[in-house]
Amino acid sequence: MPKGNKRYTEEFKNTIVELHNAGKTLGELSSEYGLSKSTIAGWIKKSQPITIEKDKIVTQADYQAMLKRMAKLEEENEILKKAMAIFAKK
Repeated sequence: MPKGNKRYTEEFKNTIVELHNAGKTLGELSSEYGLSKSTIAGWIKKSQPITIEKDKIVTQADYQAMLKRMAKLEEENEILKKAMAIFAKK
């Protein structure tokens, strides 16, 4: 496998983020687990909560997943509109 294309489980990523939140520095985690600081920083950023509304909080990863899902639903909606127009002509 080419360098830089390693896949890590969500459980492993969450463990690293929890260790960082418990007080370990990026440098300590990087040297201990053989990860780049930017990789760890990316995982930390994705796990940080985002306030959407007064009482609703999601993580960056959840927000990105919602945006992707919304785009897919909009595309499907457009397809259905076009199909409905075709069937209405018949």
